[in-house]
Amino acid sequence: MRRFKILHRTYYNFSGTVRLEPHALRLRPKEGHELRIESASLDITPAATLRWHNDVEDNSVAIATFDNTPTQQLVIESEVIIQQFNESPLDFLVDAYAANYPFAYAAEDSLVLAPYLLTTTRQASDPLVKWVAGLWRAGEPIQTYTLLQRLCIQINQSFLYQAREQPGVQTPAETLSRGTGSCRDFASLFIEAARHLGLAARFVSGYLYAEPSAANYGSTHAWVEVFLPGVGWKGFDPTIGKIVGTDHTAVAVARLPESVPPVAGSFVGRPGASLDVGVWVTELE
Repeated sequence: MRRFKILHRTYYNFSGTVRLEPHALRLRPKEGHELRIESASLDITPAATLRWHNDVEDNSVAIATFDNTPTQQLVIESEVIIQQFNESPLDFLVDAYAANYPFAYAAEDSLVLAPYLLTTTRQASDPLVKWVAGLWRAGEPIQTYTLLQRLCIQINQSFLYQAREQPGVQTPAETLSRGTGSCRDFASLFIEAARHLGLAARFVSGYLYAEPSAANYGSTHAWVEVFLPGVGWKGFDPTIGKIVGTDHTAVAVARLPESVPPVAGSFVGRPGASLDVGVWVTELE
């Protein structure tokens, strides 16, 4: 078991005095047999009333509501200490019928997984179709996990990571043409490729423990989970080209990348605001 402290600070500085509307906060990690929360605190200035609920994906969401006191700044500070137990991410066994690709999900699973299999109808000339064709050719014997790991490594080795502060996610076609992208862009490309192959995939937002580098300088992180029969949702991180383990802390999952921002809300007042975010993930003894 490994323990981590995650500090996530968000600062909004407005161009004038504003009144804050409700904000949705997705900052609490997803608990389960692989992760437990030891302690958690959420401090907000100006003071807010929090109302917690679980959304349709079972993500923990806090709705922060404010009184009508005018303000020029919003500060949100989340501090969580977690226990991570996913120390052997390769210790799993896929059901026999899905161990080798291609395979078809069981009928009962297909009903639940249908939203995670949706992809745009693509012609043979589509850049994504051509790119995926280079990963696997019909008739080639391959294990399902090996194919997914090949996809993960291919994105890591073929594209240049570039942090983007701008909101939104590049389309897979944009990432393929530009040859660069952020972690969320790489995750989006992985998801579309996996769905094109008939594999259920979803977007994950969270945190990564790593030494500071060009790909990790104190920010939230994004990766992908694919549903493998007998295993469940298994994480793959195309930004670093590895399967997800104890260095990753999932906070929220969604069918679409734009559905789970850490902080989402609005204000009434003069347009314009600057955003500063700091994330520190520290391993504890």
